Amino acid sequence: MTTDVIAEDPRWRATGIESLASRAVEATLEYLALDPDGWNVTVLACDAARIAALNTRFRDTPAPTNVLSWPSVERASAERGARPAPPTGDPELGDIAISFETCLAEAREGGAPLEAHVLHLVVHATLHLLGYSHDDESDADLMEATETAILKSLGIPDVHSLKETGERP
Repeated sequence: MTTDVIAEDPRWRATGIESLASRAVEATLEYLALDPDGWNVTVLACDAARIAALNTRFRDTPAPTNVLSWPSVERASAERGARPAPPTGDPELGDIAISFETCLAEAREGGAPLEAHVLHLVVHATLHLLGYSHDDESDADLMEATETAILKSLGIPDVHSLKETGERP
Protein backbone atom coordinates (compact mmCIF):
# COMPACT_ATOMS: atom_id res chain seq x y z
CA MET A 1 0.00 0.00 0.00
CA THR A 2 1.10 3.46 -0.69
CA THR A 3 -0.24 6.37 1.29
CA ASP A 4 1.42 9.43 -0.16
CA VAL A 5 1.22 12.38 2.21
CA ILE A 6 1.85 15.91 1.04
CA ALA A 7 2.36 17.97 4.19
CA GLU A 8 1.64 21.36 2.68
CA ASP A 9 1.24 22.92 6.13
CA PRO A 10 4.43 22.27 8.15
CA ARG A 11 2.49 22.04 11.44
CA TRP A 12 1.32 18.60 10.31
CA ARG A 13 4.85 17.17 10.49
CA ALA A 14 4.87 17.37 14.30
CA THR A 15 1.76 15.15 14.42
CA GLY A 16 3.38 12.27 12.55
CA ILE A 17 0.80 12.69 9.80
CA GLU A 18 2.54 10.23 7.48
CA SER A 19 2.30 7.43 10.02
CA LEU A 20 -1.23 8.36 11.14
CA ALA A 21 -2.56 8.49 7.58
CA SER A 22 -0.93 5.16 6.70
CA ARG A 23 -2.32 3.49 9.84
CA ALA A 24 -5.84 4.76 9.16
CA VAL A 25 -5.89 3.74 5.50
CA GLU A 26 -4.34 0.35 6.24
CA ALA A 27 -6.79 -0.37 9.09
CA THR A 28 -9.72 0.54 6.85
CA LEU A 29 -8.57 -1.69 4.01
CA GLU A 30 -7.78 -4.60 6.33
CA TYR A 31 -11.16 -4.33 8.05
CA LEU A 32 -12.83 -4.56 4.64
CA ALA A 33 -10.67 -7.59 3.72
CA LEU A 34 -8.74 -5.67 1.07
CA ASP A 35 -5.02 -6.27 0.71
CA PRO A 36 -3.44 -2.94 1.70
CA ASP A 37 -0.49 -3.60 -0.62
CA GLY A 38 -2.77 -3.34 -3.64
CA TRP A 39 -4.10 0.20 -3.17
CA ASN A 40 -2.90 3.80 -3.18
CA VAL A 41 -4.26 6.92 -1.47
CA THR A 42 -2.91 10.47 -1.52
CA VAL A 43 -3.43 12.73 1.50
CA LEU A 44 -2.99 16.50 1.36
CA ALA A 45 -2.30 17.77 4.89
CA CYS A 46 -3.14 21.44 4.52
CA ASP A 47 -4.38 24.50 6.39
CA ALA A 48 -7.88 25.95 6.73
CA ALA A 49 -7.43 28.45 3.90
CA ARG A 50 -6.44 25.71 1.44
CA ILE A 51 -9.29 23.38 2.42
CA ALA A 52 -11.74 26.30 2.24
CA ALA A 53 -10.59 26.96 -1.33
CA LEU A 54 -11.03 23.26 -2.17
CA ASN A 55 -14.43 23.19 -0.47
CA THR A 56 -15.49 26.22 -2.51
CA ARG A 57 -14.25 24.75 -5.76
CA PHE A 58 -15.61 21.23 -5.38
CA ARG A 59 -18.63 21.60 -3.09
CA ASP A 60 -19.61 25.24 -3.64
CA THR A 61 -19.27 25.79 0.11
CA PRO A 62 -16.98 28.76 0.80
CA ALA A 63 -15.79 27.71 4.26
CA PRO A 64 -13.18 25.45 5.78
CA THR A 65 -14.11 21.89 6.69
CA ASN A 66 -12.24 19.12 8.46
CA VAL A 67 -11.70 16.61 5.65
CA LEU A 68 -12.56 16.19 1.98
CA SER A 69 -12.26 13.15 -0.25
CA TRP A 70 -12.27 12.52 -3.98
CA PRO A 71 -12.66 8.90 -5.06
CA SER A 72 -10.89 8.00 -8.29
CA VAL A 73 -14.05 6.15 -9.38
CA GLU A 74 -17.61 6.29 -8.05
CA ARG A 75 -17.99 3.16 -5.92
CA ALA A 76 -21.30 3.71 -4.10
CA SER A 77 -23.75 0.84 -3.93
CA ALA A 78 -26.92 1.23 -6.00
CA GLU A 79 -28.87 -0.17 -3.05
CA ARG A 80 -29.29 2.07 0.01
CA GLY A 81 -27.73 0.69 3.16
CA ALA A 82 -25.74 -1.94 1.25
CA ARG A 83 -21.99 -2.28 1.38
CA PRO A 84 -20.29 -0.96 -1.74
CA ALA A 85 -18.62 -3.59 -3.91
CA PRO A 86 -14.90 -3.94 -3.32
CA PRO A 87 -12.77 -1.87 -5.70
CA THR A 88 -11.19 -3.56 -8.69
CA GLY A 89 -8.70 -2.57 -11.35
CA ASP A 90 -6.87 0.71 -10.96
CA PRO A 91 -5.01 0.71 -7.61
CA GLU A 92 -5.62 4.45 -7.10
CA LEU A 93 -8.48 4.83 -4.61
CA GLY A 94 -8.43 8.62 -4.62
CA ASP A 95 -7.37 11.72 -2.72
CA ILE A 96 -8.01 13.13 0.74
CA ALA A 97 -7.42 16.64 2.10
CA ILE A 98 -7.36 17.36 5.84
CA SER A 99 -7.23 20.78 7.53
CA PHE A 100 -4.86 21.34 10.44
CA GLU A 101 -6.76 24.15 12.20
CA THR A 102 -10.17 22.54 11.83
CA CYS A 103 -8.94 19.15 12.97
CA LEU A 104 -7.10 20.65 15.96
CA ALA A 105 -10.13 22.74 17.01
CA GLU A 106 -12.47 19.73 16.78
CA ALA A 107 -10.09 17.54 18.77
CA ARG A 108 -9.82 20.17 21.51
CA GLU A 109 -13.59 20.74 21.54
CA GLY A 110 -14.23 17.01 21.82
CA GLY A 111 -11.49 16.45 24.40
CA ALA A 112 -9.81 13.94 22.09
CA PRO A 113 -6.10 13.63 21.39
CA LEU A 114 -5.26 15.20 18.03
CA GLU A 115 -3.80 11.91 16.79
CA ALA A 116 -7.05 10.06 17.53
CA HIS A 117 -9.09 12.65 15.68
CA VAL A 118 -6.76 12.53 12.68
CA LEU A 119 -7.11 8.73 12.56
CA HIS A 120 -10.89 9.12 12.76
CA LEU A 121 -11.05 11.64 9.92
CA VAL A 122 -8.74 9.66 7.64
CA VAL A 123 -10.74 6.46 8.27
CA HIS A 124 -13.92 8.41 7.48
CA ALA A 125 -12.45 9.84 4.26
CA THR A 126 -11.06 6.45 3.20
CA LEU A 127 -14.53 4.95 3.57
CA HIS A 128 -15.80 7.68 1.25
CA LEU A 129 -13.11 6.71 -1.28
CA LEU A 130 -14.48 3.15 -1.08
CA GLY A 131 -18.07 4.20 -1.80
CA TYR A 132 -19.49 4.63 1.70
CA SER A 133 -21.69 7.66 2.32
CA HIS A 134 -23.96 9.25 4.88
CA ASP A 135 -26.41 10.73 2.37
CA ASP A 136 -29.39 8.90 3.83
CA GLU A 137 -30.09 7.19 7.15
CA SER A 138 -29.43 3.60 6.05
CA ASP A 139 -26.14 4.51 4.36
CA ALA A 140 -25.15 6.63 7.37
CA ASP A 141 -25.89 3.75 9.76
CA LEU A 142 -23.71 1.40 7.71
CA MET A 143 -20.88 3.89 7.43
CA GLU A 144 -20.99 4.77 11.13
CA ALA A 145 -20.96 1.11 12.21
CA THR A 146 -18.06 0.35 9.87
CA GLU A 147 -16.14 3.42 11.01
CA THR A 148 -16.70 2.56 14.67
CA ALA A 149 -15.39 -0.99 14.19
CA ILE A 150 -12.29 0.25 12.38
CA LEU A 151 -11.59 2.86 15.05
CA LYS A 152 -11.99 0.19 17.73
CA SER A 153 -9.32 -1.87 15.95
CA LEU A 154 -7.07 1.20 16.27
CA GLY A 155 -7.82 1.51 20.00
CA ILE A 156 -10.09 4.54 19.63
CA PRO A 157 -13.40 4.56 21.53
CA ASP A 158 -16.75 4.87 19.75
CA VAL A 159 -16.76 8.60 19.09
CA HIS A 160 -20.38 8.49 17.90
CA SER A 161 -21.73 7.20 21.20
CA LEU A 162 -19.46 9.56 23.14
CA LYS A 163 -21.08 12.51 21.37
CA GLU A 164 -24.50 11.30 22.45
CA THR A 165 -23.51 10.79 26.10
CA GLY A 166 -21.22 13.80 26.38
CA GLU A 167 -18.30 11.61 27.49
CA ARG A 168 -14.77 12.25 26.28
CA PRO A 169 -12.45 9.69 24.66
